[in-house]
Amino acid sequence: MALPAEAARLDGGWQEVYSALQWIQFTMAMLSVVGSSSIIAYAVFQNAVRSPEVRPLFYLSLSDLFLGMCWLAGALLYSSPTSQQDLICYNLQATGQVFYVASFLYTVNYTWHLYMDLKVKYNQNLFRVLPQVVDYASCVGRIATISSSLIPFLLMVPVFCLGNSSNCYQNFSQKHGCLLMHTEIAVTTSEPQSLSGSVCRAMHFYGIGVFLISFLISFLAILVILSQARGLYKRFVNSTGFLGDQQWAMIKMVEQRVVFYPVVFFCCWAPAVLLGMLKLTVSTTSKIYMALLILQALTAASQGLLNCLVYGWTQHVFLSLKRGARRDVDTQTPLLRSQKKFYSSTAPTSPPDTEGSTSTLL
Repeated sequence: MALPAEAARLDGGWQEVYSALQWIQFTMAMLSVVGSSSIIAYAVFQNAVRSPEVRPLFYLSLSDLFLGMCWLAGALLYSSPTSQQDLICYNLQATGQVFYVASFLYTVNYTWHLYMDLKVKYNQNLFRVLPQVVDYASCVGRIATISSSLIPFLLMVPVFCLGNSSNCYQNFSQKHGCLLMHTEIAVTTSEPQSLSGSVCRAMHFYGIGVFLISFLISFLAILVILSQARGLYKRFVNSTGFLGDQQWAMIKMVEQRVVFYPVVFFCCWAPAVLLGMLKLTVSTTSKIYMALLILQALTAASQGLLNCLVYGWTQHVFLSLKRGARRDVDTQTPLLRSQKKFYSSTAPTSPPDTEGSTSTLL
C-alpha cells in the first residue's frame, strides 16, 4: 500500500515523470559504465593496476562500474517486470547503497593517496626519509583501500538481514521502486503498525541516514585533504628557492584542482542529498521535489563518467606543461605520464634514488 502522497503523484501524471527518469538514468548509467570501464581496461592492458599512482583510481573506477550496473539493472527492471520483482528491487536498492558509500570512500581514498604521494616526495627531497617510512605509508594505503569496500558492506548488513527477514520488500508495490534512490515506505494510517512495519520503517530511515552522513563525512574529508595537499605543495615549491613560469603554472593548476575536485563531487550528489533530506521531512509533493528528481537522475547516475573525466583522462592535458622535459621511458600510459616527473622541475637537485620515482599529480 502506498502513501497518500505517493498515490496522488501517480494519479496526477507522475508515472510519465518516472518513465522519463528511467530513460535518463539508463542513458547516464550507460555512459558511466563506458567511462569507468575505459579506465579499468586501460589500466589492465597497460599492466598498471599495481602501480601506486593508478591503483586508487582503478578501485574508484571499479566501484563506479558496479554502481553504474546497478543503475542499469534498476532501469531495465522498471521497464521489464519479472517474478519476485519486489524482492529483487529491494535487494538491488540496498546493493546500490553499498556502492554509493563505497564510491564516497574510494574518492576520499584517491585524494588521500594524492596527498600522501606528495608528502612522501616532499620528505624524501628534504629529509631523506627512510624506505621503512615509505613502506608504512603504502601499508596504510592498502588498509584504507580494503576498508573502503568493507565499511559500506558492514553498514548495510542490517538492511539486508532485518529487511529481508521482516519482508520489507513487500513495500515495493509501486513500479518505480526498482529505480535506484526512489524508494518509499508503505504505511497504513488506519491500522496500528506491526513489529515488521516498524523494522521496515527503521531500516528505511537508517539507509537514508547512512547515505547522508557518509556523504557529509566524505565531502569534509576531501576538503581537508586537498587543502593540506595545496599547502604542502606550496611549501615544496618554495623550498627550491626559485619559482619560474613553470612552477607558478603548477601552483595555479594545483589550486584549481583543490577547488575543482570537491565541486564536482558535491554537484554530483547534491540533488540526491537534498532529496534524502526531503524524505526525512516527508515533504515530497512540491515542484522542487520533481526538479530534484530530474537533477538526481542526471548527476548521481553519471558519477562513473564524471570521475573518469575528472580523475582520469583529463590528466592528459597536463602533458602540455612538460613538453620541454625529458620523456619518461618508465611509464607509457596517459594516466601515468600526466602524473610523472613534475617534481623534478621544482627541485634544484634530486637524490639518485628518487630521480625516477613517480608521484601523483593533483
